[in-house]
Amino acid sequence: MKIVVTSLFVQDQDQALKFYSEKLGFVKKEDVPVGEYRWITVVSPDEQDGTELLLEPNDHPAAKEYQSKIFADGIPATMFGVEDIHKEYKRLMDNGVKFTMEPTTMGHLTLAIFDDTCGNLIQIVQK
Repeated sequence: MKIVVTSLFVQDQDQALKFYSEKLGFVKKEDVPVGEYRWITVVSPDEQDGTELLLEPNDHPAAKEYQSKIFADGIPATMFGVEDIHKEYKRLMDNGVKFTMEPTTMGHLTLAIFDDTCGNLIQIVQK
C-alpha cells in the first residue's frame, strides 16, 4: 500500500494552482471538473508519477473552521521535504513567498514555514 493522493484545503482553487505551480514549481497533473469545483492535483517535477497533492476547496464548514484554526495557531497544514533548505528558502523568497519562520535547526531537522496565500501554513524540512 502507498499514498497516491493527499489533500490540502484551499480557499480558492485557481489561486492555489497558480501559487503551487508558479511560486513553488509543482506541476499540474489533473484538472477535471467535478460539480461546481474541480479535481486539481499537482506533483513534484522530480516525481511526476509520485504522490499527488489535491487542492481541495474548503467549502465545508468543518474544513473552513479546521483550516482557520490551525493557521491561527501557527500549525502547518502539511510538510514538503527539500534537499537543501537554505537554497530552497532563497529560491522561494526570490519568488515572493512570505515566510513566517526562516530555516531553523531542531535536532536532526532544519525547517522553515511559509504562507501559501490560500489559507495554509506550509513547512519545508531538510533531514
